[in-house]
Amino acid sequence: MIAQDVETYLSEGCGRCPLGGTPECKVHTWSAELKYLRSIVLDCGLTETAKWGVPCYTYKNGNVSIVSALKGYASLSFFKGALLKDPQGILEKPGANTQSDRLIKFTSVKHITDLEQTLKEYIYEAIEVERLGLKVEFKKNPEPMPEELEIKLEEDAQLKAAFYALTPGRQRGYIIHFSQPKQSATRVSRIEKCIPKIMEGKGFFDR
Repeated sequence: MIAQDVETYLSEGCGRCPLGGTPECKVHTWSAELKYLRSIVLDCGLTETAKWGVPCYTYKNGNVSIVSALKGYASLSFFKGALLKDPQGILEKPGANTQSDRLIKFTSVKHITDLEQTLKEYIYEAIEVERLGLKVEFKKNPEPMPEELEIKLEEDAQLKAAFYALTPGRQRGYIIHFSQPKQSATRVSRIEKCIPKIMEGKGFFDR
């Protein structure tokens, strides 16, 4: 079951894979880092909620950032990170073709401590971007991605991050697989069946 609040996420995980609620859940690996990032974001005055099973932070109902964990790191991500100045050069694209989202990866509490003031500056800038109503100008996706997949990725930020964290070859493998059926319902069904593998960082042909 997808986590409906942040406390559930921190104690049991997002609920999107079979590891949720078990010691193997990736949230437990990065528990200290997630809690520290959470405190920093809340200190900047954003509103906390849970969306897509993960902690999401908003400004006047506009999505600003997410705190989450993948297998190899904890992260602070920004929905409109492409619009941030990034003077420290610490923002990364979740995937090669990502146009709007940017994230910062952490593998230790010390890394967060060292960047705490910088993180707050980035968060305040992201709030200002949202306050001003600035928009990312999207370019046509270079990949022949089916509309059903585009919609699903926009609805689910964690799935989007996991998909774009895959290698380009794995992304293309899924895109080809999802694009084959003529019926939209069949394409949606294929996407739903593959979500667990995507969340685990596996390609379509990986076992």
